[in-house]
Amino acid sequence: MSGIKELIRTEDDGTLSFGAYELAEKSKRPDYEHEGDLYKVKTFADITKLEKNGMFVYESVPGTAVHHFHSTENGVSFEVEGEKDAQIILGLEENAEYKIYINDANVGNMTTQMGGKLVLSVEIGAAQPVPVKVVKL
Repeated sequence: MSGIKELIRTEDDGTLSFGAYELAEKSKRPDYEHEGDLYKVKTFADITKLEKNGMFVYESVPGTAVHHFHSTENGVSFEVEGEKDAQIILGLEENAEYKIYINDANVGNMTTQMGGKLVLSVEIGAAQPVPVKVVKL
């Protein structure tokens, strides 16, 4: 797999894929409609950021490509790839506890504070995208 050429797209299963970490210069795609919501993606080698209806959803440093991003009131799941290990910030519910799975391994629980941001570090290998799952407790 690699970066998303369209910057953002809807997959056959209804999930979103976005990001293009191979780009040398920042590119963005505003006003992408998906299930009645408007998404905006900004992406390139240094950062990938996703907003939904003007609200923060996802950010990675450095830039990544995200496949099959699926968000519900109970959490979020996706696969992430890139050229380097990434710090990922997710916009979730404030003051809530989540169980974190990275590469199908339970890495523990984390609690969001005011603002609802959750910060993860993901070791990204060159061969395969890494599955990430965040489940609200």
